[in-house]
Amino acid sequence: MHFAESFAAADAPAGDRLLLPYEARRKSRQRVRLESGDELGYVLPAGTVLRHGDRLLSDDGLVIEVAAAPEALLEVRSSDRMLLLRAAYHLGNRHVPVQLADGFLRLQPDHVLGAMLHGLGCAVSEVEAPFDPEGGAYGTAHPHGAAHGHGHADDYRPTRGGWAVDPHDPGHGPHRSPARIHEFK
Repeated sequence: MHFAESFAAADAPAGDRLLLPYEARRKSRQRVRLESGDELGYVLPAGTVLRHGDRLLSDDGLVIEVAAAPEALLEVRSSDRMLLLRAAYHLGNRHVPVQLADGFLRLQPDHVLGAMLHGLGCAVSEVEAPFDPEGGAYGTAHPHGAAHGHGHADDYRPTRGGWAVDPHDPGHGPHRSPARIHEFK
């Protein structure tokens, strides 16, 4: 079994792939199965969300590419950009994870939100697609495809001592509890 506690550079060639839906990528500690069939346990700082394209570095040097698995979603479309902005505003006001793209929004299925969006005048349909929502202004917001392992001017996160530029640094010092691989279930 492989074990990872850190990220590899975005351009590091991957030796294996980890395909997970969004809810599983929100877990900072878990035991998973890679596409090769090997097991991986990882422990990352609390609050870390794995993004599509991230790369984990295992203790034995294996680089693992993270991929967003296709899942059931609602897709919101409109040819009116202002209407999509209104829809995004109302979803954000409800703290709903939303994937933003040119011409559409995606969110996890919710019939109440679907009805609200339809009532605003948007076309709402069910799709199966990878889900990679925005990280939030104070979370792990970074441009998709941004390289890891070095700071980015676009990354920002308030910390007790100022601003963190590493998108994977939660800003609160070392992890509070030691990794215990036998605790994975």
